[in-house]
Amino acid sequence: MYPPSQSAYDRAITVFSPDGRLFQVEYAREAVKTGATSIGMVCKDAVILLAQKRLSSTLIVGGSHEKIFQIDSHIAAASSGLVADARKLVDMSRMEAQKHRLTYDEAISVEMLSKKIGDHIQAYTQYGGVRPYGVSLLIAGVDGTMRLFETDPSGALFEYKATAIGSGKKAVEELFEKEYDAQLGLDDGLKLCVKALKKVSDGKLAPDVVDVAVIKKSTGKAEFLSQDKVAALLK
Repeated sequence: MYPPSQSAYDRAITVFSPDGRLFQVEYAREAVKTGATSIGMVCKDAVILLAQKRLSSTLIVGGSHEKIFQIDSHIAAASSGLVADARKLVDMSRMEAQKHRLTYDEAISVEMLSKKIGDHIQAYTQYGGVRPYGVSLLIAGVDGTMRLFETDPSGALFEYKATAIGSGKKAVEELFEKEYDAQLGLDDGLKLCVKALKKVSDGKLAPDVVDVAVIKKSTGKAEFLSQDKVAALLK
């Protein structure tokens, strides 16, 4: 008898291989690794999200393709991977945030919302008839403290000071390990994020293919930078 090949285990989401792997989850991670880079950073006075957009045609209007989404007034999320999967998670996240406001008359915490997203993603790794989400999210917000979480297609959740998802993750994290400082102000943090994105970009960055969102500690509100501000930042 020959031992079962990998193909015997990679078609069913609920079946572990003999060495304890879920191949469909690993394939979903590959979808994230090939996605455009998104970056998150916690600074001294704000949380930053910066994301690159890949446009398959010059005819596509850059503003019609979102990579950073507002979840609640104090929370935003950046994605890498399958954009349609990201929209589905964003819609679910917005619903959870609003349900919490209606039920408890207060804004949901960044950690609680991130855990709800992680739980939802995890459910799609253990039931038949579904597939894992081929997307990772960086969830940033301010709820008294500044928080930054990353989701994984397995449903795992990690909190970071600074990180990236997508094709440039490794190179960006190597740069951050050398140059990131928790005492960086907002302006210096933005400069470091742009430096990191330029490092992993194939060509010159244009303002219509870069989304930037900032959540300041002082206001606790998500602010999306205009194309003019993004253009000035990229110079």
